[in-house]
Amino acid sequence: MSLLNTYCDSLTRYNRLQTREVKVGNIGIGGGNPIRVQSMTTTDTMDTQATVEQSIRMIEAGCEIVRITAPSKKEAENLANIKAALREKGYNTPLVADIHFTPNAAEIAATIVDKVRINPGNYADKKKFEEIEYTDESYQAELERIKERLIPLITICKEHGTAMRIGTNHGSLSDRIMSRYGDSAIGMVESALEFLRICREQDYHQIVLSMKSSNTQVVVQAYRLLVNKMQAEGMDYPLHLGVTEAGEGEDGRIKSAVGIGTLLEDGLGDTVRVSLTEEPEFEIPVAQELVKRYTDRAKHDEISEIEKSLITPFEYNRRPTKEVLNVGGKNVPIVMADFCLKEKITPASFFALGYNYSVPLDKWNIADAACDYVFVGDKVIDFEVPGTLGIIYNHKTWLDHKEKSYPFLDIKKYMSGVELSDKLNVVYVTLPELNNDLIAKLKSDDTVVLMIDTYNSHGMAEQRRLFVELMNNDCQTPVVIGRAYGNLTENQLQIQAATDMGALLIDGLGDGVFIAAENCGGDQMINHTAFGILQATRTRISKTEYISCPSCGRTLFDLQETTAKIRAVTAHLKGLKIGIMGCIVNGPGEMADADYGYVGTGVGKITLYKEKEVVQRNIPETEAVESLIGLIKEHGDWVDA
Repeated sequence: MSLLNTYCDSLTRYNRLQTREVKVGNIGIGGGNPIRVQSMTTTDTMDTQATVEQSIRMIEAGCEIVRITAPSKKEAENLANIKAALREKGYNTPLVADIHFTPNAAEIAATIVDKVRINPGNYADKKKFEEIEYTDESYQAELERIKERLIPLITICKEHGTAMRIGTNHGSLSDRIMSRYGDSAIGMVESALEFLRICREQDYHQIVLSMKSSNTQVVVQAYRLLVNKMQAEGMDYPLHLGVTEAGEGEDGRIKSAVGIGTLLEDGLGDTVRVSLTEEPEFEIPVAQELVKRYTDRAKHDEISEIEKSLITPFEYNRRPTKEVLNVGGKNVPIVMADFCLKEKITPASFFALGYNYSVPLDKWNIADAACDYVFVGDKVIDFEVPGTLGIIYNHKTWLDHKEKSYPFLDIKKYMSGVELSDKLNVVYVTLPELNNDLIAKLKSDDTVVLMIDTYNSHGMAEQRRLFVELMNNDCQTPVVIGRAYGNLTENQLQIQAATDMGALLIDGLGDGVFIAAENCGGDQMINHTAFGILQATRTRISKTEYISCPSCGRTLFDLQETTAKIRAVTAHLKGLKIGIMGCIVNGPGEMADADYGYVGTGVGKITLYKEKEVVQRNIPETEAVESLIGLIKEHGDWVDA
């Protein structure tokens, strides 16, 4: 594999990327330390008691590092009171100050807390969405200006043993970076590296880096590119992983798992924060669930190394495949449900899969998140099913029920020349079964869709290795990613499936998903999980997407309540992206990735955006949701529920 495309030690052998240790108070990040779990308070930083009480709830839930916003000098100074109160109660958990726009607050905080987080997009720049023409000389002059602004903080951090996170946010890249690099992963990386190089010049190395976005594809590409660039310059700084504005409930958990889990699968990441629009203590179990899968991952069965790969890790390119019915080609990835273990299948069984049968009207109503196929094994469907739903039988049963159905068979049967469908045949395969004879037959067969599976504890890597083998042999047979799970909670299933399947979909691999989940929750939840994974990877949009921040001390309204209100009236607007931001820090930038934005700009005041453009300023909060609906209608994106 070309060094130009490397970002981890191996694509097939799990190994944590070796980074230097950075001490944050009594906690080590990177080096030989475990992956750390952290979160951020949502209280007003000037309310010492509320912030201390919430910090304690977070710590007792397992939070190892507590971050607190410090938007101005007064909040930065009050961090001393918060720290003293926590220490008095016996809590020595490291504290981090979150800084945006205010270098003087960062300099104060650095004398009090264990780490300061600065955003290179707004530490020394004010965002005006201006496109600026730079010569090399004028750009260098800008870097000198930034250096003058940053060196005082570096000096204080060195004096007090304070660590620093240089945290790039996709939504708040400076006009300078946007003008030179555009709205891109490389722009995010260069934004951080400019600050990092200044730190290195000053011989300051207590640094952690992050590359956050609400777009999981951008998250993954930016972190990979950052590692690639650091390795080229001989750097080894730890990585803080996160997806910004992930949202709430199952959507937030699935989206976080797709972005963070994809990176963890390849050994990237030294500390994790899951950003949910919920109370911060609820973020901790999700983060813990994500990281615990890698405690013993290195013991997995061996997977042969990848010498050549056509996967493009720093940009999204979907693997070219044949079109077999509605699978592969330019079709969105399909969802196949698993009903093979059901005792009995009736029309009501399909309600959970997005198909509702109306007896009076004698017709099926089909939801946007209705699965495309259902695997029933040897259970016989003896009633009329919706015309959009494909039934998959085990091959032997299919021979007696061929009408409106398709066979499922293993490689041995497929290669033996048994009778097949002339439209669609689903062939089950794992990497150890893949061989040259099979690939040769697949290349000449336009009716096959592969259902891949894995029994390796490092299953994503094994399935990726299978894709690489197909690609290297120019085999364009469509592939449905199959994974089996058993005896998991709903949260565990969502997190694990989103990681395992999302990591492949993010790289353009896979033409469908099949979750076989035994004793993991209801059929509807499993179906929603499958569609949620496709939505989070942006490979198939089936519902409204909410880019919703997790709230913090800067938030200017009740974010959870407002998000629920907006969701209640807009959840039917399939494909629309609505940003709901508690303050201006990431609001304008993230609006560029949303169709509409709802941003707090003052106490009880909301500003509405159409993409990144301000449309209405300082609307009273009581009128803002209706104004948002009016804005959506004005631009022709509203449909009645």
